[in-house]
Order: sequence, then C-alpha cells, then structure tokens
Amino acid sequence: MPDFTPQQVKAGQDLYTKSFLSIYDWFALGLNCRYVWKCPSYHMLELYNQYVSSNHLDIGVGTGYFLDRCTFPSASPRIALMDLNPNSLEAAGKRLQRYHPETHHHNVLEPFRITDQCFDSVGIMNLLHCLPGTMKSKGVTFENIKAVLNKGGIVFGSTILYQGIKRSSMATYILNRNNRMGIMTNKEDYVEDLERNLARYFSESSVHVVGCMALFRAIS
Repeated sequence: MPDFTPQQVKAGQDLYTKSFLSIYDWFALGLNCRYVWKCPSYHMLELYNQYVSSNHLDIGVGTGYFLDRCTFPSASPRIALMDLNPNSLEAAGKRLQRYHPETHHHNVLEPFRITDQCFDSVGIMNLLHCLPGTMKSKGVTFENIKAVLNKGGIVFGSTILYQGIKRSSMATYILNRNNRMGIMTNKEDYVEDLERNLARYFSESSVHVVGCMALFRAIS
C-alpha cells in the first residue's frame, strides 16, 4: 500500500499556479537555488547539456526553463512533457512550441500510459522532493521511468535533500515550512536511499551532492 494519500500528491503541485510560474525562473531557479540551496541552476543545465537526447521525456516540467536553454543533439528533437499540474504543462508547452512537444498530464507515482515509443533520455529535475512518501517509496518513480526508457538510455535529475546535508538556518526554516504546508515532503530523504533506488533499477548510476541538492544520473 502507498504511504501517501491523493491529497498529499495534490498538495505537492498546488503551488504551481500561473502567477507563481510567472516568477518561477527568477525565484526558484535563480534566488533559491543559488542562495538558499547553494546549488546554482547552471549545475542542472549542465546535466541537460551532457545527457539530453533527441528523444527526450521531461517529468516535472516547471516552465520548461532547462529544455529552452539546453543544446540538443539535433535541430528537431522529439520532446515529451509530463506533469500532474496543467499550468506547468501549458507554460512549458508554450515556451517550447518550436519543438512541437507532446504533453502528458500524469502522476509519476502511477504507471505511465506511454505505450507507443520509448525514450533515450528522461529528465526529472526538482520533482522528487515534492512527491509524498519517503525517498525509499519514491523509488516507484524510477520503476515507471525504466519502463519507458530504451536500453542504454539515461535518466538524470536533481532533488533537494533534508537528511545528511549541511544547510543554513534559512534553508532549514524554508524546508520545515514547506514540509508543514505539503509543498515538499523530504524530511526522510537521504542520499543513500536515492543511491539505492537508482542501483535497484539501473545498471549504472551516480549521485553528486552540491549544497542541499543531489544531482544524479543513471543508465538503463
């Protein structure tokens, strides 16, 4: 049985209103990543530039910031966007309209409904800390990703940790507040559990901690 409720799933994505998304790049990816989480967003962009393919699924799309800025191996990549929040799908879809992206309104904790063509890369940036449950139970996300990832394909992403990291008093305050509000559920998120999840589902993986964030990649 899952250790979360539908209400908890919903709470993790309720923050992403159209008004919040209008300041998301500046506030979340700019101010917070650099000064609160001590992991400037260029670290995440580097993951895209290193691992994104021309057959890519992005999960937890935000505003499409990284896909808008990264360099694809080809001029006309296949891009699929997956998110539970329709506002994020709309914002990212409009931003990336030059690529004619597919959109999938879906909860990543449930098996994916993509059955036609798998992907060579999957990005899951800054989503795991918004999902309910423990890092161990969030492993179902990687199980679902593996089912739509081609052999030799790569998944990469980032998440904010709570346990086992050094953080400022401001970061601690924001983490505790966000956990009380249900915006984040990461008080039981250890880097070791993330490493175990990746090792369970993928043949090769690595995790690198920068500030409060874990940057990871794994090969199917």
